[in-house]
Amino acid sequence: MIKSYFKTAWRSILKHKTFSGINVLGLAIGISASLVIFMIVSYEFGFDRFQKDRDRIYRVVLGATFGGGTQGFSAGVPAPLGSAIAEEMTGVEQTVPVFQFQGDASADVMIGKDKDEKLQVFKKQKNVVFTNSDYMGLLGYQWIAGNAKEALKDPYAVVLTESRGRLYFPGIPAHLLVGRQLQYNEITATVTGIVKDLDQSTDFKAKEFISLPTVAVTGLRDDFMMNVWDDWMAYSQLYIKLSKGYTKEQAAAAVNALFKRHYDPVKKPGSTITLMLQPLADIHFNSQFQSFDSRLASKTTLYGLLAVAGFLLMIGCINFINLSTAQSSQRAREIGIRKTIGSSRMQLVMQVLSEIFLVTLMATLLSVLLTPWILKLFATYTPEGLTTDFLYHWPVMLFLLALTLFISLASGIYPALILCSYKPVLVLKNSVAVAAQSRHVWIRKMLTVGQFVIAQFFVIATLMVGKQIRYSTHVDMGFNKDAILTFNIPRDSLNAHRAVLIHRIKEVPGVQSVSSGFFSPADAGAAFVNVSYNNGKETVHPQAQIRWGDTAYLKIYDLKLAAGRNVSANDSVNEFLVNETFTREMGFQRPEQALGTYLRWNDKESVPVVGVIRDFHDMSLKSRISPMVFKNGTGSTFHVRLEPANVGMPWAATVSKIRGVYRQLYPEEPFKYSFVDDMVAGFYKNERATEGLLKWATALTIAISCLGLLGLVIYTTNSRTKEIGVRKVLGAPVKQIVTLLSKEFIVLVALAFLIAAPIAWWAAYKWLQNYAYKTTMSWWVFALSGLLMLILAAVTLSIRTVRAARANPVKALRSE
Repeated sequence: MIKSYFKTAWRSILKHKTFSGINVLGLAIGISASLVIFMIVSYEFGFDRFQKDRDRIYRVVLGATFGGGTQGFSAGVPAPLGSAIAEEMTGVEQTVPVFQFQGDASADVMIGKDKDEKLQVFKKQKNVVFTNSDYMGLLGYQWIAGNAKEALKDPYAVVLTESRGRLYFPGIPAHLLVGRQLQYNEITATVTGIVKDLDQSTDFKAKEFISLPTVAVTGLRDDFMMNVWDDWMAYSQLYIKLSKGYTKEQAAAAVNALFKRHYDPVKKPGSTITLMLQPLADIHFNSQFQSFDSRLASKTTLYGLLAVAGFLLMIGCINFINLSTAQSSQRAREIGIRKTIGSSRMQLVMQVLSEIFLVTLMATLLSVLLTPWILKLFATYTPEGLTTDFLYHWPVMLFLLALTLFISLASGIYPALILCSYKPVLVLKNSVAVAAQSRHVWIRKMLTVGQFVIAQFFVIATLMVGKQIRYSTHVDMGFNKDAILTFNIPRDSLNAHRAVLIHRIKEVPGVQSVSSGFFSPADAGAAFVNVSYNNGKETVHPQAQIRWGDTAYLKIYDLKLAAGRNVSANDSVNEFLVNETFTREMGFQRPEQALGTYLRWNDKESVPVVGVIRDFHDMSLKSRISPMVFKNGTGSTFHVRLEPANVGMPWAATVSKIRGVYRQLYPEEPFKYSFVDDMVAGFYKNERATEGLLKWATALTIAISCLGLLGLVIYTTNSRTKEIGVRKVLGAPVKQIVTLLSKEFIVLVALAFLIAAPIAWWAAYKWLQNYAYKTTMSWWVFALSGLLMLILAAVTLSIRTVRAARANPVKALRSE
């Protein structure tokens, strides 16, 4: 019986090749896009799911409330907190402090194979941490060599992953690496163990583990502030695993009570510090506590992707339903004869569903073939670790099977019930066709409108996201970001080479000016400073960011002064510039009122305000302009303004010469630079990814919708062949016939726009609330969207209507 179902279904597919092809293609597009989205979502939600008892693992994070009610959050915590929890708290099964090298979180690793051989140097190695043995147990590392309990117990010990062992000592078996020595910057460590690399998706990226006791016996003790409770840095993180039965709330209360016993709030006046426990499952998604050099995923974006997948599948199913119901009258006689000879209702339903299942299966197989190509197409938006190998994981295969069955039922149950509801007597009298047309035409119209509502929504959303990105990247930031490159020099040689480097770079053709300092005016990182101002009534503690640089810094970025003067070139005399927002925090109505006042800096020194900088955007337009303090001084970051590209020598040649100057002073250091305008554009990386995904979703939605529209117009023109022939014989021009055939569909597309426009307006308005500075909701976005869809619909309709209108009426009437 089942074989008969599928044999008959295959014959029906071959008989209606055009409609079957439209159905297969529409479903394949929706399924392949949904498959890629499922792979992305499954991959992102699969992070850190392999740890044993992961529901009891937390990261200790910090929230701070400053004067004025502003808040800040940090994944970094005071360095001594880990040892204090281990010694003073109960209910904690494992305590795992994790420290990274400061600066760029990397270390130069040197290896000597024997005494006579020159050291081999690996520059800027990432993923090197200081931690204890509990780290290995927390993540369940498999040991290849070494003792799990003793390997990180003593100072100057290091455990390597298998991949790092092969990198440093190629061709040497892992068990022979124990006892080898590695030098990390100024620290020499002995290899005490080798572990297998983690083969699961995880945010724990460390590849080399130096024993935590090493910090206590080296100069890193002060660098890591191991005895400082009133300060913290992003390079100091802490993980704990709670004992069974000990709740998160109990642990959080105990951690804060412990912290208060050691923390002196007098050293941080005007601020309140609260420690929190962040679940392991939240680390990959929570941007509030983003750690150094980590990649986060957005749950909102992932849920949005799932919604897109749902919409694409819905549109594909709508196509199927529309075309199936449109063809129902043509299959009515077949159903009537089957009923007459004894076929049951269930048999007829199974026959129709088997046909739909076969079409869906063909679409699914086609989508699997398309997926590797789509993954390459979506490479900009897909996670780095997601490859085509993920396609063959059992959850993906299970998803495909479930999706095939679901689409078959969702698309087929309604057409099957319609066909099986026909009465044999009426069918054989040929009186069903007209009734079927009138009974189900309103459903097809409603489904077609639904298709184009979704398509219109995506078009408007894409245009609005693109408009906001263009606004963000072209708005006046308050400083000049063009033709400026930045690079860093090693900190330990700053004083020795800074002046020489500035002098030599100034002599490079194509360079306008050079400055040494800190971050550029706008930066992805936050650098807060502890400053306060006493206005006579109270002490104000703004949550201010800091920048510093020499006297050329303001000229480099074309920063304007609202009052006062530039800072002094004398580094021994501390002076501050503040921005206009800072003066308002101080309580002044006019910028010049702040001149001559003194700010308390780090609760140690009073520093005069000698100038006020006009406000500029210090971060992306999602954030409001922060209070800002600018201090005179030098730093490890160099800022170089180039001549305009159409004036001086080509930028590539200028950068090449700067690289040559750099390598003369630092022959072993890589020259890594970036342009400030690229960094500012990088603020909106997620928005650009969203825009890209919306563009693809829009294109796919329009493609599927137009395929469905084409199928319906093909059916309509086929069913009205005689009418078209009669009208042509009576003298109707081609234009009139095309208008007659297209008018109904154009009205449906216009109705879809009227429904989609207010929904898209509301969604765009809500999305723009994420930005402190945003573009306007322009009327032309909606007008352009509606016009675009009308044009696409008209073009799609013309493919068939013009051909039908120009056909020879004699042939049409003869065939009837």
